[in-house]
Amino acid sequence: MRLPGTETPLKAVLWDMDGTIVDTEPYWIAAEHALVEAHGGTWSHEQAMQLVGQSLTFSAGLLQKAGVAMEIREIIDTLTSQVISSVRQQVPWRPGARELLEDLHQSGVRCALVTMSEGPLARQVVDSLPRQYFEFLVTGDTVSRGKPHPEAYLTAVERLRETDPHLHLGHCVALEDSAPGVAAAVASGVATVAIPHIVPLPEHSHYTLWDTLEGRTREDLEQLLTEAGNHGPAGEPASAAGNTP
Repeated sequence: MRLPGTETPLKAVLWDMDGTIVDTEPYWIAAEHALVEAHGGTWSHEQAMQLVGQSLTFSAGLLQKAGVAMEIREIIDTLTSQVISSVRQQVPWRPGARELLEDLHQSGVRCALVTMSEGPLARQVVDSLPRQYFEFLVTGDTVSRGKPHPEAYLTAVERLRETDPHLHLGHCVALEDSAPGVAAAVASGVATVAIPHIVPLPEHSHYTLWDTLEGRTREDLEQLLTEAGNHGPAGEPASAAGNTP
């Protein structure tokens, strides 16, 4: 527990969406199956797993290789439309996500969404929450390089710094469920919590592994940053890591 009068290092939490806040991966996989089969192809579980956490452009390219005779943009729009339709019928919340969002909100910790899903789907999920938890959204259609490149996370930190110039990477924690997402967050220099869901992730010194967000609180994230000590790249301004590969 934080002692009275001490300042927490935690200023912001950067949230992945698919697989972290909502369990939409089965919706994406079902949409992929339907699209490939409509074009006379087959789509395996192993192929579907390759797309978890990847940018939609990358995913659309693999679907083309699987036989989908459509342009990249058309594939993305078709998949996104199907997933939005499924979310409208039922939002599949991940355990503990909404509770942690509320805890952070009540504590005044800033939150931003960093997702490779595009704006329409991200807004559909965000609008399903009971209040406006996210200060802004960084979505797949607003960055030029998707995860596992760190651009999306570095963009989020820069936007946070617009209203708090003293904020740096060491004040932020990213929450991710997939290998590409974890790689992007780690490469950006922010402390990263991996909560694997569809695809297992190994233990690694570059990130913290949690089984679930259920029961997790602001204090857990504060402790993570305190133990990290804000050393190395995570203590540098976001601009210092802007060209991380």
